[in-house]
Amino acid sequence: MRTLSLNGKWSLERPGRNKKYSAAVPGDVYGDLLRNKAIPDPYFRDNELDLQWIGETDWIYSRTFYLSKKVLEHDRVLLRCDGLDTLASITINGRAIGRTDNMFRTWEFDVKDGLKAGQNTIKIHFSAASKFVRRKREERELPQWGQPGGVLGGNYIRKEQCNFGWDWGPCLVTCGIWRDIYLVVYSHARLADVHISQTHGGKVIELEARLVVEKIRRGRLTARVTIQRGNFQATKKVVLNGKSAGLKIVVKNPELWWPNGMGPQPLYKVLVELRDGSGLLLDTWERKIGLRTLRLDRHEDEWGESFQFMANGVSFFAKGANWIPAEAILSRLTGNDYERLISDSAKANMNMLRVWGGGIYEDDRFYELCDEYGICIWQDFMFACASYPTLDPDLMKNVRPEAEDNICRLRHHPSLALWCGNNELEMGLVGDKWTESTMSWTDYKKLFDKLLPDLISKLDPDRDYWPSSPHSPTGDRARHYNPDCGDAHLWAVWHGQQPFEWYRRCGHRFNSEFGFQSFAEPKTVNRYTVPKDRNVTTYIMEHHQRSSIGNTTILRYMLDWFRLPKNFEMTLWLSQILQGMAMKYACEHWRRSMPRGMGTLYWQLNDCWPVASWASIDSFGRWKALHYMAGNFFNPILVSGLENNEQAAVKIHLTSDLRKAINVQVEWTLTTVGGDTLAEGSKKARAFARQSRPIQTLKLKKYIQEHSERDLMLWLELSVHGKNLSTNFVSFSRPKYLELRPPGITTKIRFDRKGAFIVKLKAKKPALWTWLELDGLDAEFSDNFFHLRPGKECEIQVKPGKRIEEAQFKKRLKVRSLIDTY
Repeated sequence: MRTLSLNGKWSLERPGRNKKYSAAVPGDVYGDLLRNKAIPDPYFRDNELDLQWIGETDWIYSRTFYLSKKVLEHDRVLLRCDGLDTLASITINGRAIGRTDNMFRTWEFDVKDGLKAGQNTIKIHFSAASKFVRRKREERELPQWGQPGGVLGGNYIRKEQCNFGWDWGPCLVTCGIWRDIYLVVYSHARLADVHISQTHGGKVIELEARLVVEKIRRGRLTARVTIQRGNFQATKKVVLNGKSAGLKIVVKNPELWWPNGMGPQPLYKVLVELRDGSGLLLDTWERKIGLRTLRLDRHEDEWGESFQFMANGVSFFAKGANWIPAEAILSRLTGNDYERLISDSAKANMNMLRVWGGGIYEDDRFYELCDEYGICIWQDFMFACASYPTLDPDLMKNVRPEAEDNICRLRHHPSLALWCGNNELEMGLVGDKWTESTMSWTDYKKLFDKLLPDLISKLDPDRDYWPSSPHSPTGDRARHYNPDCGDAHLWAVWHGQQPFEWYRRCGHRFNSEFGFQSFAEPKTVNRYTVPKDRNVTTYIMEHHQRSSIGNTTILRYMLDWFRLPKNFEMTLWLSQILQGMAMKYACEHWRRSMPRGMGTLYWQLNDCWPVASWASIDSFGRWKALHYMAGNFFNPILVSGLENNEQAAVKIHLTSDLRKAINVQVEWTLTTVGGDTLAEGSKKARAFARQSRPIQTLKLKKYIQEHSERDLMLWLELSVHGKNLSTNFVSFSRPKYLELRPPGITTKIRFDRKGAFIVKLKAKKPALWTWLELDGLDAEFSDNFFHLRPGKECEIQVKPGKRIEEAQFKKRLKVRSLIDTY
């Protein structure tokens, strides 16, 4: 078997217009029009609104390609489309080949009879998705939650749902050949499916390979399966008398794959070779797999029913975030973008990402990187925040191959932890019958309780399935928000306007979605605004805020916690500190609560365009304060303090995700806001494996009476063999009431000859949320938005985005802290 790529240069045109643009495949219409400078940047100011005609327009992609006579001598020539977005009609040499209506499916068409030796022409006509969903909605309105500035009715089409707008994303309705397109040429037979399953037995793992072939001619076929890593290699052969066969290979002394922070991520190469009776190679299949078990554990316990993931039989606390498509214009995404975001997740001590159901089944490179970095994946099927016409047999027929394609494509990845049916349908979109606001449980179950779990059981039986996020298995009418079982989406903070302290009253088993917004930093905001826009209440700033309560809510909470910032720039920075504080309240509380609660995935990791949002990394890849703070509150070993103003006490907690117990030393220092030491102490403790417990209660009534709640700061530090592994900070008062002094921060800078600079910082007075920035230049910081305690030196590594001299570095370096925002 061979493939002939049709990627590369195509032409793009609007029907009836005498104008052609150059196009790149894989790609999409927005990317092509931008490349041709036919439209302005849709992310700048409110250009998005002037470009809505693109989604209302049909588009034609076309190209010529050449074939030799030898190609056409093969038994089969198929056109394979790994992704067409979405309503497409395909012709080759003027002959109709087929139609598509699902962005998420792989499509194959037998095209041999329509091809010729020499030049051939292929055209793909994409019909306007916006017009289609509008017509369907006029026929019957399906319940869905409206998105600000979006196109309603997207739930009628199997297409990226956030393409029609969301409360963090633009409405840019795309079309195009968004994944590879090529001809598949073969004779005799090809591999139709390969499934590698694992049976674990201590020092031995048995791999079973199930092979399915597609035969055209009779004849003997053999398959050889090889597994290899380093010096280890094992090979077995099997004869295929029919259309399928299986074989088993034993791996002795296997190297196990572990989630990030639990162990290494070794990968084994699996190669399957299909040959005919004469030994001629017909087809190959190659993947990298990890040897592990990864299951969702649910069992009765003292609190109800557990909800925890287990790797190789070891339970672990899931730490991470929710993932949305990393670009609204998918053609802009590169492998480097995926590498950056997944590595950034690992750097923040995450071990899990939830691929949210309103986006896409991600690119293969995404999952490969998650395998390499140990980031487990909670994988939603692509259904979110809307009812779907499951009463229509055609939809069910369309969803089945969509699910089959993606289950089979992704099931070999060791990082794949869970399949989930949908996002939030059970939070109010399902009821006894179809109404203006709900679909019926009967029709809901057809898809999410029958079709999808049946396919998982058949095609990927070693993984668990969860019908909806959130979901609690306690009956049809109460399947969500039972804190004693299942997962929960918690939005009382933000949407419900509850204070951050509300999180500490939550005892859910797994927190799969919750969040708080912030603005992007000034460098990012300046990319989509002009100077007159730079006030958070201007039209453009509010256009780049898709939550209906967004900017107002940020400012309301900000004034609850902090003093009024002195200018626009400091408003942006302070919003990030506020966001990080909110997530710290939540995540530290739930980590302290394990093993009752065993997971916390905040909303959200990334952005798809420059916007005010819940993301911890903005659309340019710049870490917000939250992402730096996440690296600390997701630290594998954490010291934290829980203040109690009524009792004038602080309870010190020790939390460990490590697989082995270790001895630690915890030190505490109580100071005034001016930095004077009032009391200090230390305690040696045992950090037990995968446990959290209080180790000491500090009774501080005497100091509160002598000074006041507003004049006390408690500094915590955890070390092992003198090495600082975790620090934390506790106050009895909200930061706006702390009478901070100018901290007098000094820096010492040295160049490490690897393109990075080491900055040593000291402060004379407490400096809360100290952050470094390079003026006009991006940089990577080993830490940022940290608390600087008087007399304690802090060392930060800074890698500028481009190589600069030391004099330039010193000139560009800015060091600021909370007091600078006022």
